[in-house]
Amino acid sequence: MNSSEDVINQFFNGKAGSVDSKESRSGFVALIGRANVGKSTLMNRIIGQKIAITSPKPQTTRGRIRTVYTSDRGQIVFIDTPGIHKARTKLGDYMVGVAEGTMKEVDLVLWLIEPAHKIGDGEKNIIAKLKEVKSPVFLIINKTDTCKRDELLPLIDSYRKELDFTEIVPVCARKGDNVDTLVDLIYDHLPEGPAFYPEDTLTDQPMKQIVSEIIREKGLRCLGDEIPHGIAVGIDQMKQSGNLWEIDATIYCDKDSHKGMIIGKGGSKLKEIGSEARPEIESLLDSKVNLKLWVKVKKGWRDSDFLLKNFGYKDE
Repeated sequence: MNSSEDVINQFFNGKAGSVDSKESRSGFVALIGRANVGKSTLMNRIIGQKIAITSPKPQTTRGRIRTVYTSDRGQIVFIDTPGIHKARTKLGDYMVGVAEGTMKEVDLVLWLIEPAHKIGDGEKNIIAKLKEVKSPVFLIINKTDTCKRDELLPLIDSYRKELDFTEIVPVCARKGDNVDTLVDLIYDHLPEGPAFYPEDTLTDQPMKQIVSEIIREKGLRCLGDEIPHGIAVGIDQMKQSGNLWEIDATIYCDKDSHKGMIIGKGGSKLKEIGSEARPEIESLLDSKVNLKLWVKVKKGWRDSDFLLKNFGYKDE
């Protein structure tokens, strides 16, 4: 493996190459890592469209989100996973189980970290899981715009001592730095084979699920730090009539005290969530949208197997 200095030079000087192959390559690629390291941002950047919701708050992604990237080299099916964290509820157990299980089911794993992430207990836990993975593992150092180039050298040295990574790639998903190089390297390590989806496919997520996630994202952005972990969104109705979609959705919270905070004085907070969600849903559906939101309390839903399954956070 190249030295840490070589790794830095290779990517910051734009000299990373790719395998010259005329055969189409296709495979499944998992994005894993701790909460809020930019997994969804990176996936959205590669796809070129926002599919997974993003938020500066941790535990935004709660389940597997598949997106499909197709080019003349083949097809990459990305699987975005929840951030790996210390679970305190059944929802947390499910999220961590999704992330850890996905590692073992794909052709390649991208482990995202930030420059500020030293190897602590959380990283050691992920490293232990990755040592059981038989597929190639890339270490992706995201948010390189937050540090100086020389600061990456000791970080790379410390991580490469822990695991024999197939590739180490510094990127900035937000700006797109080195993302094209990363895509080339992913193709280099995928098996040869035909595409899994039609070339115009971007995701296999149901439209209702995408709409509910958009609404939840706006809730994450509009509400305080305490509430978001305790909300879920259910789509009660989604019906098209001509060039208008009628969408009724309910935001569920697990505490009575949170209901009034979500609604806001005179319904102001709920209106704000709806106003932010509506344009994005209209863009997604390419149609006008009449969005109606309600709020209901479902105490303890994060520890209810029935409700977790009802909200789509449990496998069948």
